Amino acid sequence: MGIDVDIIFKIAGVGIVVAFLHTVLDQMGKKEYAQWVTLLGFIYILFMVASIVSDLFQKIKDVFLFQS
Repeated sequence: MGIDVDIIFKIAGVGIVVAFLHTVLDQMGKKEYAQWVTLLGFIYILFMVASIVSDLFQKIKDVFLFQS
């Protein structure tokens, strides 16, 4: 019934990698690239969460409409 722990670790891993890349690029003076990396990481996580929410709504729909 619970959420996969694997998804949580994927989100945390992407966050750590994005934070590391942002810091390195920012220290190198590439602030524009650092912002793009952060934005792309955010969009990637947003799509991951959107698919989880979509699955949740499908399960709720199946329960309340008695369809499988």
